[in-house]
Amino acid sequence: MKKIITLLSLLIVFLGCKNETKNSSEETQTNIKKNKFAIIIHGGAGTILKKNMSDEKEAAYKSKLEDAIKIGYTILKNGGTSQEAVMKTIQVMEESPLFNAGKGAVFTHEEKNELDASFMDGKTLNAGAVAGVTNVKSPIELAIKIMTDSDHVMLSGSGASEFAKEKGLEIVDPSYFYTEKRFKSLQRIKDKEKTALDHDDKKAVFYDADIKNSKFGTVGCVALDKNGNIAAGTSTGGMTNKRWGRIGDAPIIGSGTYANNKTCGVSSTGWGEYFIRSQVAYDISAQMEYQQKTLKEATKDVIQNKLTKLGGTGGVVALDKNGNMSFEFNTAGMYRASMDDKGNLILKIYKE
Repeated sequence: MKKIITLLSLLIVFLGCKNETKNSSEETQTNIKKNKFAIIIHGGAGTILKKNMSDEKEAAYKSKLEDAIKIGYTILKNGGTSQEAVMKTIQVMEESPLFNAGKGAVFTHEEKNELDASFMDGKTLNAGAVAGVTNVKSPIELAIKIMTDSDHVMLSGSGASEFAKEKGLEIVDPSYFYTEKRFKSLQRIKDKEKTALDHDDKKAVFYDADIKNSKFGTVGCVALDKNGNIAAGTSTGGMTNKRWGRIGDAPIIGSGTYANNKTCGVSSTGWGEYFIRSQVAYDISAQMEYQQKTLKEATKDVIQNKLTKLGGTGGVVALDKNGNMSFEFNTAGMYRASMDDKGNLILKIYKE
């Protein structure tokens, strides 16, 4: 009997040691530095199908995504900060009519362009955000300026514009943001809305495919610099036909943007109301910090499980402290790109 007990004790010790060795091995593997620096971006998610995309349009999106990410990559390669890389990268997309941010922003119900953006520094956990501005050329630059030059995290509307003027940011006439494509999109949605209301079918307005997909197009970037600092930023024109000063997730820290050097950086795109309720960006970081999940495990759980069950659609780009990157979305496509420290470029649009 004593021999049996002794053998069982030895077996338990052996298995415990084996399991400890396995866990230690997994932990070491997770903490391996994959990239000394890296950058990842998105240009919006939604019903993006190959059959609906011309070769010329596809080439234009890919070209602009490549232009944007290479700006940030070059900054990081030359020893620049993740903050500068995120700002300059997003500004390229803000200046393009292809994306729902800056120049390509969608129109509100009142036929205006109201812009939102946010930025977070993973080293200090400091952040800046702006909502509902109509005359600031670069909302992401304003978000960063709010972080660095004010005691606040978020400013909105005319007050944010006044702050931007005081700080010397470029102010433009609101007509700068006008694009025929976005204006026509608003008119189509208004026509469908009117038809539905005329037929006393109020619910039809909110389930129309064009209206539903008008929420997408936000741009975002996450970068890791050579000093190990993560930064994340997001910029958008919001939702076509939005009313009453509606604000989505893009300027909300923890929903549209989050960064923490201990875990990861995240930028979101999708149906903002669901991203706010789910605190998508922060949830990914929290799962990594408190449940020791990998970046891929956390992004997959939040987007494919929690967000999907709630009824939300969209996606994220994320980058962890070791340079691991993740694209995760539950829509048909997401404009996206990434570059590692070796200069390898990934450039995609559709779901694989």
